[in-house]
This record gives sequence, C-alpha cells and structure tokens, in this order.
Amino acid sequence: MSTDARPYAVALGGPNVAVPLRNKAGVRQRLARQFADAYPGEVASQSALADAMTVLEGLAEDTDPVPVNLRVGRAPDGAIVVDLGTADGRAVVVSGTGWRVVDRAPVLFRRSGAMAPMPAPVLDGDGLAQLHGLLNMDETAFRQLVAWLVAAWIPDIPHPALVCKGEQGTGKSKAAQMFINLVDPSPAAKRSQPRDEKAWSRQAFSSWALCLDNVSTIPPWLSDTLCKAVTGDGVVDRALYTDDDVVVLTFKRVLALTTIDAGALAGDLAERVLLLDLQLIDSTRRRSEEELDTAFEAVRPAVLAALFDVLACVLAVLPGVRLESMPRMADFARVLAAVDQTQGWSTLRDYEAASANVATDALEGDPFAMALAALVDHAGTWQGTAAQLLEALPVPMVRPPTWPKDATRAGGRVKRLAPLLRSIGITVDDTQRSRDRHRHKLLILTRTPDDQPPASAPDQRPLWPQVAPIGQGNTIPHQH
Repeated sequence: MSTDARPYAVALGGPNVAVPLRNKAGVRQRLARQFADAYPGEVASQSALADAMTVLEGLAEDTDPVPVNLRVGRAPDGAIVVDLGTADGRAVVVSGTGWRVVDRAPVLFRRSGAMAPMPAPVLDGDGLAQLHGLLNMDETAFRQLVAWLVAAWIPDIPHPALVCKGEQGTGKSKAAQMFINLVDPSPAAKRSQPRDEKAWSRQAFSSWALCLDNVSTIPPWLSDTLCKAVTGDGVVDRALYTDDDVVVLTFKRVLALTTIDAGALAGDLAERVLLLDLQLIDSTRRRSEEELDTAFEAVRPAVLAALFDVLACVLAVLPGVRLESMPRMADFARVLAAVDQTQGWSTLRDYEAASANVATDALEGDPFAMALAALVDHAGTWQGTAAQLLEALPVPMVRPPTWPKDATRAGGRVKRLAPLLRSIGITVDDTQRSRDRHRHKLLILTRTPDDQPPASAPDQRPLWPQVAPIGQGNTIPHQH
C-alpha cells in the first residue's frame, strides 16, 4: 500500500517497480495473460479476476504504507535515485561521491503512460557544451538552466517554474521540450493549458516534469494551482462508483512554461519562476526540427552524464551551504549557491536579479497594481481603509476584470500584491486599526527611500524566544 492509499504489487525478483492492481498494464491484466498461457484456449472470467483483485487489495491493506516514487526518489542513505523508465528497471543512483547505473533501484517506483524511457548516461566529452550548442541562449541564462535541471532531480524541495520567454521565432517550445525530456522524458512533453483543476491534477499525477506550451493568459485558478504544484499540492476526490470512498492525488512537480509576455504571470506565480530569455535565431542558423531531434538524441547520454556530475558535486556540499538572506524559493536558492560553489558560477546572483525583473513585469501587467504604485509615487505615504483606497484610485474607463469590485476584495488584492510592491520599493502595512469606535483596518502604503533597500518583509517581533538549546545552559524540565 502506498502512502496515498493505493494498492500495488511488485514482481518477485524483478524490477523494483510497483504495478497497480486494476489499471491498464496492471496486475489484473497480467493475471489474465498468465491464465491464458497456462490454459490454452481458455480465458479467466471477469468475476474470477475481480475476486482475485479484491483479495489482493485486502492483503495490501494489512501492510504498512510505503513511499512509491515517480521518476525520482530519495534512498534511505540520502542518495537520489532516478528511474530510467526501461523495462529492466535500471536506475541511476547519485550521491555526494558520484553516480552509477544500477540494475535494480533501491526504492520503489511507479510508471505511467505519460512516461518514456531515458537513455543511460555516458561520459563522452563535455556534455554541457554539447547541450549549449543546441540552444540559443547566452552563458548567463545557460548556467541558470543547468542549475534548474540539476535541482529538478532533487525530489524533496520546491522547484521554480521555468519560463522560456522570447518573441516568435526563438524556439521556445522546442527548447522547453528538450528540457523536460532531459529531466522526465515523455511522449507528450508539451501540453496545452488544462481546462479545469481536475484535468490538471490528472496530468500532474502522471508526470514528474511537464510543460505548458504557448501560455498567453493565466486565469486566477490556474495561477493558484501552478503555485501549489510548485510547493506541493493534494487533491481529494470521490472515487468512481462509490458513495463515501475518496481518491487522493498528491504531487510536487517540476514545471516549465513558454510565453511571449511575462506580464501574464500573476503575483504569487511571478515569485516562483525562473525566467530565461531566448535569443532570436538567425535564418542562416535555423535548423529543421528533424535535424534538431537527431542532434539532441545523439548528445543526450553525454548531457545526462554531465548533469549527474554536477548533481553529485551539489549533493557533496549542499549540507554545509548557508545563505545570509533567504529568498522566497529558499531551497532552490541553496542549490544555486551549491552550484556556484562547485562550478565557480554566479547563478544565485543572476537568479535574484532576474526575479526582480519578473516582479516588475508582473506589476506592469496588472492595472490595479500600477494604480497603487502611481498613488504612492504621488503621495509618498498613503493611509486609509480599503474603501477609501478604492475611492482614491482612478477607475479606468474600461474596468479590467481583475479590478476589485468592493472594499473586501481590494484589501485582499493589496495583501497579495505586497511582495511584488516591495520589490519596487513600496511597503504595505495592514496591521493598524483606526482609532474611532469602528476599529477599521487601515492600509499604509509607503515609498522606501531610494538609498534604502526595499524591505523583504514588514518589521515584526522575533518569532521564537532567545533561549539556549538543551545542553547549552538549559536543563530538561521535570515531568509532572
């Protein structure tokens, strides 16, 4: 039984792959095949197969739940295991001392129809240089890409969504397809925007990494859903043909998006992206898709080996990495610092600079946010209730759909925009109340002086008391 209450079976002496009991290519189908092989000319009845599945599910429920991983997992000794997705069950085990290909994975994996096999890595020249030769991006962007690809195989941290940005003709879709097929190959690496949250959850449950192609506008529900997929999400739904049984889908995914305008990113999502600009491809250097696919398949084993080399170096130093200040995607930032320490790069500094640009682009794409910025620029400091704020802001002649309709929505929008506003030097304080008997919540918007860096968060008291750890001056309290 998996930790999300799904029954699986593992072949004795075979690959360490968990096979579902009832799904396509599951145990039920294999039992039917074995019965037909053992008794030529006969097939097992549907009732007999259903009874067998019920018994096996009962056996699974008597066992303690175990983690079942998709494409990547963490071994008990801390090593990272990457499933090659081949029929023989081989995997790559990466630790701080290096990487190796093993015949049987040390952790359980599950497979899905959205997965494709990954070639075994092979040391063959400079794999990173071979990958860079296929891409139209500068050295700074390429190094950030390498760090993102390496972090994508670390299963227990949030990964920023990789946004490939550029005008038409920059090869955004093809580049994103390559990136996904390096991390988690799939026959459908590029996908359209899902129509609703349930369709998205099914896609995310079946792939470790996936790309949403040609994103022009992102509705609020999808923006929130992508944010949750970056940091970890779970969906509970009613099981088919039941009244009270539920199905649980949990996932933390690696995402890529392609877009022309980064202003389509909402505030929360803008803080969870790594933006890479692709350069326009000259007509004399443009290659056909078939030629590019052939070149990518030829260099992919060497590229994987080079990326696993970098990952091994990162795992060796990551436990000792400490940052003076922690950005929003703190775990990913530590990985960038580890990459910089081992490779001599500056990906963390470049990522922080790019994140500030993304925040500015997201603000410029939000009319309400721009109106707030203009109000503070004019007043210096503005204070009042959410209702007074709506009255103070000039309403556009054509009201955008995201413009708050009442004071409650306006207060919520200001709160959500606070991180982006801080990135351009505007602080938001909503902790004060009016002094009259109504005790209305006040919004205080302040422009940070130019010689003072923008605040990362409002001032607050320490969250934890300043006490010495047990064994350094304190004693264990007596139990009563």
